[in-house]
Formats: sequence, C-alpha cells, structure tokens
Amino acid sequence: MAAGALEGKVALVTGGSRGIGRAIAQRLGRDGAIVAVAYAREESAAGEVVADIAENGGRAFALRAELGRHGDARRLWAAFDARIGEYTGEPVVDIIVNNAGIGRSAALAELTEEDFDEVFAVNVRAPFFIVREGLGRLRDGGRIINISSGAARLAMPEIIAYGATKGALDTFTLNLAKELGPRGITANSVAPGIVDTDVNAGWLRDDPAAQAHAASLAALGRVGRPEDIADIVAFLASDDARWVTGRVIDATGGAGL
Repeated sequence: MAAGALEGKVALVTGGSRGIGRAIAQRLGRDGAIVAVAYAREESAAGEVVADIAENGGRAFALRAELGRHGDARRLWAAFDARIGEYTGEPVVDIIVNNAGIGRSAALAELTEEDFDEVFAVNVRAPFFIVREGLGRLRDGGRIINISSGAARLAMPEIIAYGATKGALDTFTLNLAKELGPRGITANSVAPGIVDTDVNAGWLRDDPAAQAHAASLAALGRVGRPEDIADIVAFLASDDARWVTGRVIDATGGAGL
C-alpha cells in the first residue's frame, strides 16, 4: 500500500486505547486517516495513542465511550460529532472499526445470566447500533471492519459465550455487506487468534510454557502481535481491498489447520 493511502479519510476505532485497538489506531493514523480513538475508561492510555499518532505526523483525538448500556452508540456519535468538525467541517466518517470487546472465561455451567448479558451487550449490541447510528455519517465507499475471533469457528466450551458473540458479529458483517454494497461500502470481519496483549499478559507473557503452547497452535509457529492484526485492518480500510466484502479474514496464523 502506498504511503498516505488513507489521506483524507476519517476513522473511528473503538477500544482504541490498548492492545489490538491501539495498534489499529496507530497504523491508520500513519496511513493518513484522522483517527477517533474511542476508549471506555483509560483516558491516559488513549491520550498516549493520540500523542503517538501526532508525533508521527498524523491527526487524532480521543473519545470517552463506555459501551454495554442502552444509548451507548448515540452517546459515542454525539461525542464524535462534537470533535470531528474541527478537522472536516462536517460529521462524516469513512472507516468504522468495531474493536472493543470483553471476554467471559466461563463454561456453560458457570456462566451467569448477568455475564451473558454483558458480553453480548458489549460485543454484539454495541457494534450493531454503532453502525446503525453511524450510517448517516458513513460516506459512500466506506469501510466497516469488525474484530471477530478464531473462537467463532473453533469449539472452545470454556469461553462459550464469547465465541457466540463473535459468531453473531460475523453474521452481522455478512448482512451489512449485502445491504450496504450498493453504496460501495464494504464490511468484513478480522478474526485473530491468541495475541500478545496486556489482556493476555497474566497467563501468557510470564509463563514460557504457556507461550510455547500458544505458539504451537499456529501453523506459523508463534504468538500473534497486535501489529499483525492492525496491518490486515489497514489493508481492508484501503482502496486495495475495494473488491473484498462479506468475508471473515482469518488472522490466527493458521490455528486449527
């Protein structure tokens, strides 16, 4: 992809303050997009992402967006509208990356109704209404990129609800591609496997045996890095991916082959 491939584009990245979302925001910023870095609680971390993008010649701003409650999408877009005019003069967006999500490591017998409701509210309902509320802002030829998971296609009973949310997200992606295709808008999912982020640090980084096992699950023989996922998202966001839509892009390094 050429440098500045996203120049003039506006991107919204949810969960953009850390991990995969942080890497995505930074990469889109380097490619020239104006990036809205949405975060739930970690204001200082979101500020670091904005500062990093600025230091590399890009433009970005942070948005507080706690997801999982009714009205969350409307509040997110209201905050977006209040800031984006500083850069574009009107409330528009070209790239929506639904990255924010939570996991619930509980098997069927242990999962509570409250935990089930919360994981679906953040991982499914929030992306659904973020897209719905954002359609009036999303320019023709835009991109919707949903961060799914390899857990949507692999049986993992220990995270059964999480896997179900990602399966639902993939179905949402498929239908968006069909509905929005006439406007030249593409919709795709990216499905990571095990990625070395701070969310996984407790069981992965400090345990060589866990690292070795995680690496052995991938055909490429290592644990994923946030940048691996961000680079795929950058491709899907670019004009190079204009003919790709309705797909789930496996980003597990070949797990489960």
